[in-house]
Amino acid sequence: MKNVFALLKENFENLPLIWKLSLYNLKASYANHYLGLLWTILMPAAQVGVFYVVFGLGLRGDRGDVQNVPFLVYLITGIFAFGFISGCVNASSNAISSQINLVTKMKFPSSILLSMSVMNNVISFIIMTLIVLVISLVNGYSEPSHYLVWFYFMFATIAFSYSIGLIMSSVNILIRDFKNVQANVMRMFFFVTPIFWEPEGRPPLMSIIMAFNPFAYLLMTFRNALIFDGPAFYGTAADHIYFWSITLFLFFVGVQVHYRYKDRLVDYL
Repeated sequence: MKNVFALLKENFENLPLIWKLSLYNLKASYANHYLGLLWTILMPAAQVGVFYVVFGLGLRGDRGDVQNVPFLVYLITGIFAFGFISGCVNASSNAISSQINLVTKMKFPSSILLSMSVMNNVISFIIMTLIVLVISLVNGYSEPSHYLVWFYFMFATIAFSYSIGLIMSSVNILIRDFKNVQANVMRMFFFVTPIFWEPEGRPPLMSIIMAFNPFAYLLMTFRNALIFDGPAFYGTAADHIYFWSITLFLFFVGVQVHYRYKDRLVDYL
């Protein structure tokens, strides 16, 4: 528990630094672009436009609604949410290896590198959420009170991805092959998570896989919050207990792995 409190203290004390560096990284990524930060709005808007042309007017134009929501909106929310979740997981997993110079040249807590990586994705995802929110408000898909569940989704996603990052940011340096393993695992989750397909009416095996898939839990929570006119929270009490048990287990294991190797990672690079 000592390491857990130390990690939480590191991140809490450095919150202003995490925020400033995240904004700096965001600005730096668009520094040489004429439109600058405007691309944070244009990129997701362009994605929506492409999906509309391809799936709304083309390939799946005749597809029926999913829980009274057009398939196009269902698809957009799935891709946005999964992109955010997988982006946080991948960014936090590579946070230390990609910014090792900050750890070696400065007195810089390596744990906040993970927080910075996640925060970079949060800033971009807020823009995507606003696009979905406008679509939902205009069409009246979800109760306005359900929008508050979005904050739960954000907290759950950050906790889950950060916990994985604590483990993988060290493992990916110690054993380089795990980067390829992780990439393939994420690719598998893309297909077994209900992004393109509907959970209802699937074979029993897919229902079982979805029940044990934390990505599906997070993605459906996002949809329940913003587009579905049903329960505000996705799943049963058992689903919530399972997700948070997995997250807390990963977090406590991750803390131990991180503090065991954080001072020796440079030797493996």
